[in-house]
Amino acid sequence: MAQRHLARSVALQSLFEWDFNGCPKDKLKEFVLYNIKEFAPGLGDENYILKLVEGIVEKQQTLDAVIEKAAPEWPLPKISIVDRNVLRLGLYELLFSDRKEVPPKVAINEAIELAKAFGGENSGRFVNGVLGTIYKEMGEPGKNETSKKETDPKKMPKEELVGAVVFKKESNGQVYLAFVHDVFGYWTLSKGHVGEKEKIEDAAIREIKEEMNLDIELLETIGENEYTASDPEKGKIRKHVSYFLARATIDTLELKKEGGLDDAKWFPLGDVADLKVYGDMLPIITKGIESITKNYL
Repeated sequence: MAQRHLARSVALQSLFEWDFNGCPKDKLKEFVLYNIKEFAPGLGDENYILKLVEGIVEKQQTLDAVIEKAAPEWPLPKISIVDRNVLRLGLYELLFSDRKEVPPKVAINEAIELAKAFGGENSGRFVNGVLGTIYKEMGEPGKNETSKKETDPKKMPKEELVGAVVFKKESNGQVYLAFVHDVFGYWTLSKGHVGEKEKIEDAAIREIKEEMNLDIELLETIGENEYTASDPEKGKIRKHVSYFLARATIDTLELKKEGGLDDAKWFPLGDVADLKVYGDMLPIITKGIESITKNYL
């Protein structure tokens, strides 16, 4: 998970608490530090989050005035606490951040993703509309920037990760899959880094044990995916994830790691289709289910 995206989610949760409790500036740092500890221990971006939240609160009146101008039919008190603070966060980055670090389109897209994750059904569309209007009024800075400035993915540092579709079969024949839940509201597959000189099979067994306290038996490889993430020290990096299909040899499921995750559960196969999952996880999960039903029942 991208570090800055997680940092923004912590900033949003802190702004929510600040707003919900009557906007007490003297409690701001306390809210931020608590949420870092609760939802992103070891993130290493404490100063970035504090600076972001404090900047938003400092510029609150200016931000609110711009929002009200862009959405006159929606007075701020009528906008949900989540949505108005997503707007403040996105607008602050749009207006006051260094555009080399946070291009306008990134500021808008990040805000939309936060709205989708933490807001209501129409929050993403609403935030997109308001920030899009403001962006156009600004003259759409950065609109014509080409991809020449972007780093070629093949030249980015690469990190190897490993994960697994983990299942168990009850005595009554019912099959369950194990998922972890992240702070953005998605159910996803457990995964982690492959250690130096560590075999990916060993890493998969270790990571599932460390993250979900499950002992597993690896059955087969079922796929891989790759995505770009931002590291506070390395910059943009490629993360390559190899996935296994694994059978749990014990039923106990307990979330052990807390960074970016807040829950872990078993779900019956019939319930998996209703879960909120990332798009790039669907092919992996589907292939795992197909192999389970075809080869292991």
